[in-house]
Amino acid sequence: MSKAPIVLAVDTPELATAIEWVKATHDYVSVFKLGLEFFLTFGSDGVKAIKDVTDADIFLDLKLHDIPHTVSGAARAVSHLSPKYLTVHASGGSAMIQAAVDASPKTHVTGVTILTSLSDEDVSTIGFANNALNSAVGLAKLAVTAGAGAIVCSPLEIAAIRNAVGNSPIIITPGVRPADSSATDDQVRTMTPKAAIGIGASLVVIGRPITHSWSLGAKAMSERAAQIASELI
Repeated sequence: MSKAPIVLAVDTPELATAIEWVKATHDYVSVFKLGLEFFLTFGSDGVKAIKDVTDADIFLDLKLHDIPHTVSGAARAVSHLSPKYLTVHASGGSAMIQAAVDASPKTHVTGVTILTSLSDEDVSTIGFANNALNSAVGLAKLAVTAGAGAIVCSPLEIAAIRNAVGNSPIIITPGVRPADSSATDDQVRTMTPKAAIGIGASLVVIGRPITHSWSLGAKAMSERAAQIASELI
């Protein structure tokens, strides 16, 4: 089976477990996402340990958000790890995004629009003038104009963002749940992976629907990844 357009969220406090997850799923998963907790716990050595056991791309999900000079330094500090994707909050503005792009030219700087954990009410409370959809579209356009090669948005914003930014930018979508999964966890705006790809997502982020199978062993986790992958290939 070819690898599916799946980004596996490697959310575990144990490096040995993370490595085993990667080994169990890398035949079916295109990208492994290493988040802020992972990076703060294991640092560059942890990222290298993951890269040693897979040829899949690495998504370094740090969601950088600071003044341009600081973000530039942070992006440069991780550039030696050659992540395929590095996230920044698009709300940090054009200059900040451009600073990350300039500091890490071989990486797809990835603009995070509106977090999938936020509802329209949350977006309004935070102070956005527009609802989640319109705010996400505006942030996506800003990020792409500033040089971002990829965008993160909820499934409900995919079609509008694809229409706004065109076919070239990569759209990465968390908040997807397989049709046989009843849990939404901390995601509010969700959709099935197949539906998300169908309306314009390039990659879908999946975590617990696959990693929960680890309790049954590596074989079960591999089979679950293969099952979900087969629906997307």
